[in-house]
Amino acid sequence: MISYTRVFNLILFTVFVSIDCGASGSFTDENSIVWKGDNDLISSGVAYAVQPNHSLSHVMDTLRVFTTRIKNCYSIEVEEGEKVLVRAGFNYGNYDNKSTPPNFDLLFDGNFWVNVNASDFKIYEAIYVVKKKVISVCVAQTKPDHLSFISSLEVRSLDSQLYSKIGTNYALLLHFRDAYATNQTIRYPSDPYDRVWLSSGNTTILVHLRNDASVIDVNVPDDPPQAVLMNAIATENITRIITLGLGTFDYPIRYPAYLNFYFSETKELNSSEIRSFRIFKDNVPFSLPFVPRFGKVVEYTISNLSITTDTNFSIESLGDSTLPPLINAFEMFLISDALNDGTNNNDGKSPNTRVSIFMYWFNNIRVSTRMVQVVRTY
Repeated sequence: MISYTRVFNLILFTVFVSIDCGASGSFTDENSIVWKGDNDLISSGVAYAVQPNHSLSHVMDTLRVFTTRIKNCYSIEVEEGEKVLVRAGFNYGNYDNKSTPPNFDLLFDGNFWVNVNASDFKIYEAIYVVKKKVISVCVAQTKPDHLSFISSLEVRSLDSQLYSKIGTNYALLLHFRDAYATNQTIRYPSDPYDRVWLSSGNTTILVHLRNDASVIDVNVPDDPPQAVLMNAIATENITRIITLGLGTFDYPIRYPAYLNFYFSETKELNSSEIRSFRIFKDNVPFSLPFVPRFGKVVEYTISNLSITTDTNFSIESLGDSTLPPLINAFEMFLISDALNDGTNNNDGKSPNTRVSIFMYWFNNIRVSTRMVQVVRTY
């Protein structure tokens, strides 16, 4: 069995690309992540800064706005056939002092990704297997006077075994990735893949638990970082349940869902204690019973699940349990339509719109807005 420390040391990144769009120069953040401005990487578009009252972070306070061409693309060198995480950020920030945030399309490798509604700060993430040696990320104007822009762009190599319960011809589009009861966002270096885990579950209704384990064995398929398992939320007693709302969707609800639940017991139990629970979907039993172990993690994955805007999941104690249910972390993706064969041949070919970049790093700070929504009694 490979320990967490050894897994961390074996990770070799083919690509760790980070661009602070609309900025110049390089910057190293508090996580030792280096990100690079794109002023010397692209000649199209105009660099702007957000209005001071819309400031979010060093990276998200600049943007590149495209005033010409319907579609503008960044091209990034990758290894053909590798699995990557692509993350694009958008902060309109009233840069033009018009208070008219635009709508436009975001695409990757010739595939429609999402329609960006820039009225709010947005970060979108996709995980997929690349089909060529170059990927493209494009923004495309879809309405007159709605100028497309981008604030940040990141590409990270992933282990090929991560998130493998879908075919290689589909992308996972992140809906949320939550770490419960933490007081900060967790990412690199705590997560060597630089997945961004947002703090969630910060409510006085729930009990916050700190894991007593000094080391947690994370030898499960999707290799969660130990940091997201060091805290958990639980109910006050076994008669209450944790209800997990799914929030507002940026992607079409017709897309099937892909979910990862992570559970780790937070203390060594004595012979009279047991923590057992199961997941319910829309108040109907949905999983087998779980009995999380101390110093270990249980990962439960659901793939290709049909959902609606009213779908909710709850975690409820079983009859033999003496301790209330808990959860440490939760990821939810939507599964895209089948992907095209690769980068559109026209993407990024103009010398004014193509950027080739390799091995840059970037920091992006995101404010958590998702919460565990409800705890109710039987």
